[in-house]
Amino acid sequence: MTGRRPIRSTSPDGPRGRSRATRTAALSAGALVACASLVAGCGVVPGARGGSGDDGPITVMTWAPQDTGATNKPGMPALAQAYARSVNAQGGLGGRKLNVLTCNDHNDSVDAAKCARRAVKENAVAVVGSYSQHADSFFPVLEGARIPYIGGYGLTNTEFTSGLSYPVNGGQPALLAGLGSALADSCGPVTLVRPDTIAGDQLPPLLDSGLVSGGHERSHDQRAAEDATSYDDQSEQALAREGTGRAEAGCVVPVLGDRTGTFMDSFRRAREDHPGVRTATVLGSVDQTTVNASGGASGPYEGAYVTGWYPSVGDPAWDGLKKLIKEQAFGDNDVDAADAGVQTTWIAYTVFRQVVESLGDGEVGADTVRRALDDGLEVGTGGLTPDLRWTFAGKLASVGFPRLVNAEVTLQIVREGRLVSAREGAVDTTRTLQSADVA
Repeated sequence: MTGRRPIRSTSPDGPRGRSRATRTAALSAGALVACASLVAGCGVVPGARGGSGDDGPITVMTWAPQDTGATNKPGMPALAQAYARSVNAQGGLGGRKLNVLTCNDHNDSVDAAKCARRAVKENAVAVVGSYSQHADSFFPVLEGARIPYIGGYGLTNTEFTSGLSYPVNGGQPALLAGLGSALADSCGPVTLVRPDTIAGDQLPPLLDSGLVSGGHERSHDQRAAEDATSYDDQSEQALAREGTGRAEAGCVVPVLGDRTGTFMDSFRRAREDHPGVRTATVLGSVDQTTVNASGGASGPYEGAYVTGWYPSVGDPAWDGLKKLIKEQAFGDNDVDAADAGVQTTWIAYTVFRQVVESLGDGEVGADTVRRALDDGLEVGTGGLTPDLRWTFAGKLASVGFPRLVNAEVTLQIVREGRLVSAREGAVDTTRTLQSADVA
C-alpha cells in the first residue's frame, strides 16, 4: 500500500505531564526503498497494496472483548472508529482514508485467532490499540503475515517478547511491580486474588518482584474464576489469612479486571470483622466509576493504592483525547477518557499516525510500518509516556521483556472517595522488573 506525503500533525495538545522532549526521528532513506526489493524478490508484501499511484485507504484493525461474562473493553474499538472519523474529516492520512476494522475476540482463543485471520484477509497494515489475553492464538497468525501489533494492552508476556509487538506501556508487569514496591512498606501479609487463567498465572511473580525489592515477603497466590458472580468464599479465605495477629494489617490485592468490583462487593460484607485490612489494585481493575459505585469514601477502596500507566485523566496532556471524544463520540458511554483501554488506544493511534508520516511518499504496508519502527523511529506522545523507541537491546531484554520500552507507572490513592495522585510524576520500575522471576 502506498501513501502520499501526509499532512503533519502534532501529538496530543496541552502541557506535558512529564518533563521530557517529544520528538520524532527521521527514518533512513534506505528503509524507504528496502520494501521495493522485497516485493520484487518475494512477491507482494502482506498488508501492502498497489504501486506508487495507489490512493486507496489505509486499513488497520482494533480488537477487544465485548459482551462477555468477564472483562470487556468496548471503548477501545469505539475510540478507534472515532479516531478514524476525525482523521477522515480532515482529509485522511496523507490524503488517504483511514479504514478501521473492529473485531470482538469474546475473551476466547478461537475468536482471537479469527480476528487475526480477518486482519490478514483484509490487508490490514497493523493491529492498533487492542486487548486480548490470547496471545498464543493471535500472534502466530500476525507473525505469519508480518503484521505489527501496536499498542496492545500488555496482558501477556508475549506482547513484550514478539518481534511484531510494539507496546506503548509496561502492561501488567510494570503495574504489579510498581504496586508491590508501594505496598512493601505499608502492608503485613499480602494476598493476590487473580484469575485462574494462563494470563493470570503470570501475575504473582510480578507483584512479588516489587514486594521483595522492598524487603517484604512474597504474596500469597489465590486463584479465582474470572467470570464468577460472587466471591464470598475467596473473600473469607483472603481475610482469614490477613487477620492473623501480625503487627501490620494485611493487604488484599484483587486483580480481576471487570470482576474486581464483584469481588469488592463480597469483600465489603466479609471484612466487617477485619477493619484494618487494606486493599490495593491496578488501573483497569478499578477506576473512579468503580470507586463511586462501591460507596466512595465509605467503601472498601478508601485508602487503597492504585497503579496506572499514564498521568491522571485531569492532566492537560489528555486534552486531545477529550476533544476527540467530544467531537466524534459524544453520547457514547463506552468511550470514557478515564478508561485505561481508551487511553492506550489513543496513544497507539498517535504512534501509528507518526509512523505513516515518517514514510512520506513511500509505501504504507505491514512491512514498511514494521520496518520504520524497527529502524529506530522515535515517537513522542505529548508527555503521556516517555518517547518510545523499540529495540531488542533494551534494559529488560535480559529478563525476558525485550519489547518493554516504557516501564513507568503512576501511583494513585483513593482519598475521601476520589482517585488522586499519591506521588508526583512517574516511577520507573525497570530495576524492580530486572529482578522478577518470570521464567
